[in-house]
Amino acid sequence: MTPVLIDISRLLYRRLTGAHPTGIDRVGIEYARHYGIRARAVLCWGPFSALLSQAESRRAFHALAHPEMPLKWFAFCMIAKACVTYWIPFNVRGQFLFNTSHTGLENRHYAWLMRRQGARPIIVIHDLIPLEHPEYCRAGEYERHRTRMNCALNIAHGIVVNSAHTLRALEDFGQREKQTLPPTVAALLATALPEENPVVDIAARPDVRPIEGAYFVIVSTIEPRKNHWMLLQIWRRLIEKMGTDVPKLVVIGKRGWECENVVDLLERCIPLKGIVIEKKSCSDAELITYMRHAQALLFPSFAEGFGLPLCEALTTGLPVIASNLEVFREIAEDVPDYAEPLDGKRWEELITDYAKPDSAARAAQLVRMQAFTQTTWAQHFTKVDAMLEKLA
Repeated sequence: MTPVLIDISRLLYRRLTGAHPTGIDRVGIEYARHYGIRARAVLCWGPFSALLSQAESRRAFHALAHPEMPLKWFAFCMIAKACVTYWIPFNVRGQFLFNTSHTGLENRHYAWLMRRQGARPIIVIHDLIPLEHPEYCRAGEYERHRTRMNCALNIAHGIVVNSAHTLRALEDFGQREKQTLPPTVAALLATALPEENPVVDIAARPDVRPIEGAYFVIVSTIEPRKNHWMLLQIWRRLIEKMGTDVPKLVVIGKRGWECENVVDLLERCIPLKGIVIEKKSCSDAELITYMRHAQALLFPSFAEGFGLPLCEALTTGLPVIASNLEVFREIAEDVPDYAEPLDGKRWEELITDYAKPDSAARAAQLVRMQAFTQTTWAQHFTKVDAMLEKLA
């Protein structure tokens, strides 16, 4: 097997800062698990870069896959190594280098580093949301992401996208920018639930409900495109209508950017106190427990590149009420109940129905869910490996 390289810059930085893994991070961890035996790690820090030794790489891959392991001192040492040795070009000519996170693609030095070192980049592209929906992103993100995507098309020997939806968006971008796509494969992602805690084992464990009574969950960073604000408005109305019988809402995810209106409701709206529960961080075990006992996962996003929480929910046997997005239908077909992200009336109707112990809509989805087949990481990497073989 041809040795490969994996850029761990984002993963190492986020571990260094204590950030909880996002969906993008989990994908990077899976690539480290799959290719770790024959891979070496690359660290890029601004204009600096370093190739980790085989032993350093294995230590890094193992620690990144196990959040409980200490990594700070090792991370500092690797960053120092990158700063000290960056001027010594390391020869990786012809080797595939995976960038699984978009990190570095906006930096003009990144393309230069790849050419200087002779690597053959394989870029994993998660979404083009900043280009399609800049109104939901940070200021300046449109230009940054445009630079990233142009860089990817310029330097990549191959591209992996997470869905046919993302592939179509990338093809449209290439046409607008008059760029030709390199060999590209669409490979759906698998559940981000950890392999060491398979769902079948957890489902057999008689763990205690985290919340008494009916409740719903939403799992995502709080940011404009995730549409938390609509859900909180719905919950205010439900409280007025249902009183003490109202179901709870568990908001799992850190606070992001430009979400002041949502934060105001979470912190200052008296009726929501004790009914809407915010969990800014949540372990994998806690997440699975919350999903196992909830009425449904709510996923009212305006736009998504994939949607790992949807896969996680259906894999654990949790019904989903989701926005009527093309990518959600690609992943889950007709299993969830769908509603337009601005149709608050329909969302309220579905939530009210699903909260009932004898909900017919929820029971119907549980039947449909039996036909749901989750993509596995083995299937994902079969497609990626086939592309690598052709490129080799």
